[in-house]
Amino acid sequence: MSQVKVFALGGLDESGKNMYVVEVNDSIIVIEAGLKYPDADQLGVEIIIPDFTYLIENKDRVKGIIITHGHDDVMAALPFLLKQINIPVYTTPLTAELISNMIHKEGIRNVKIHRIKRSGEFKIDGIKVRTFSMTHSIADAFGVAIDTPQGYVVYTGEFLIDYDIRDEAFQCNISDLAEIGKKGVLCLLTESGSADRKGHTSPNHRIKELIQTPMEDAPGRIIITVYHQNFYRIMEIVELANKLNKKIFIYDEGLKELIRFNERLGYYRIPMGLELPSSSFSNDLDDIIILITGNGHKVFRTMNRIAMKEDSKVELRENDTIIIASPIVPGTEIEAGIMENELYKEDVNIIALNSKSVLSMHASSEDLKMMMYLFKPKYYIPVKGEYRQLVSNANIAMVMGLTADKIIVLDNGQMAVFEDKVLKSCSRFIDLEEVLIDGDDNLDVTGYVLRDRETLSTDGVIVIGIVCNYKTKEIIGGPDVQSRGVFYLKDADYIVKNIADMMMNIINENVANNTYDNMSTRMEAREKIQKYVLKETGKRPMILPAIIEINVQEE
Repeated sequence: MSQVKVFALGGLDESGKNMYVVEVNDSIIVIEAGLKYPDADQLGVEIIIPDFTYLIENKDRVKGIIITHGHDDVMAALPFLLKQINIPVYTTPLTAELISNMIHKEGIRNVKIHRIKRSGEFKIDGIKVRTFSMTHSIADAFGVAIDTPQGYVVYTGEFLIDYDIRDEAFQCNISDLAEIGKKGVLCLLTESGSADRKGHTSPNHRIKELIQTPMEDAPGRIIITVYHQNFYRIMEIVELANKLNKKIFIYDEGLKELIRFNERLGYYRIPMGLELPSSSFSNDLDDIIILITGNGHKVFRTMNRIAMKEDSKVELRENDTIIIASPIVPGTEIEAGIMENELYKEDVNIIALNSKSVLSMHASSEDLKMMMYLFKPKYYIPVKGEYRQLVSNANIAMVMGLTADKIIVLDNGQMAVFEDKVLKSCSRFIDLEEVLIDGDDNLDVTGYVLRDRETLSTDGVIVIGIVCNYKTKEIIGGPDVQSRGVFYLKDADYIVKNIADMMMNIINENVANNTYDNMSTRMEAREKIQKYVLKETGKRPMILPAIIEINVQEE
């Protein structure tokens, strides 16, 4: 009897960190490997990636990973996975270029990247996989249909329906979707992030009409911020610059790299002579467009640095026009707010596009209905979104005629198990932990590191240093008490003195009782000093006793 399992290792009840798994009997096929950005209280964390433990434990059964497009929320965690499991990657040419570049920078070698067609067929471990082209904000996006003995498991990726797209690298072939639907779809997985938006996303995803007049009326330079992975929006800006006969300076090297990949594949080329090279750029130039781009919060940090007069390339001038064409996405709210606040301190004209005036290039309710109509799934699984968005997506499925028992709203790690084309169980759970990345290193996934950072940021730290004779344990130096972020020392001399006395007394008592041990004595001192400081100040600072034992030369 064949068995099909569908579950997520990330991407449910959250924005980003997408990773979905389809098991066909003993074979595991992974779809996506993305990151998400941390919340404000996750101090010092740069990114968050899925927990790969299940895949590592079953690495012999993992036959490949499919990446549907070149955005961080679906591919940027891939290097972390490939460092632990060497599995083949299947994706379209542009995304393959981005992945190759990314893993090369990480020093990862010997990974097989299969370049597949947006609309075509291939096999993974004998399992037929069919791809279909989808329209998204970056070229080469596609969805995937995995052929199982029980019917297709279809994952649409991120998309919108736009009949006016003329660029082949962005087009969607509706007939391919309908053909898959006719052959039988066991379950359909579609994105949920914009499920609560009414109507179609198109044409409200375009910004040309919103920024053309401000660009025409700008008295001086135009500075535009936009996410560099939203290449569709960058194309709009470039075409408008060409129409207005304005040179464009691309600030971000990452975007220049993406443009080169698109040119190499024949997807898009900036009109000849339009781009101003770095060697020719000067802050004194007038009548140019400066394009500030970056991934996630980086675009806001760059613009904030410019507003703070801390950037080496660009300095604001009073007749500049700033167009914020990158509406806030989850995890970037703080950086975006700081940037906008600093910009308003300058004598510049600011035009900020928001999520109400320009829609993100994701499926709205009518786009989702189109997918359900074409694929005609037996079961429906909302993915990619916070829980309220998953529920909104599920409600759309009910409007389309699916009954509640055919709509499966899962949690990360929760398995939907199908046998004989029927959902048999959703009771099995895989325990998952978020993996927090600080720079290039993994943090403690239990959260102790974050709690320590939160303590330091709110209640401060007290360090007590003392030196003892290694042999006799006699105190020969200190105690030296240092406090940061707890109290003002001039107003708390008595607290510092009492902490020092407590440290000496604990050591002396343990030595006298013949119970002295460096580690246990430090733990005892930490506990007693913490209770004392809480009583005196109402704070729970981090207490760090340090007992240094040195050999003393006997005379």
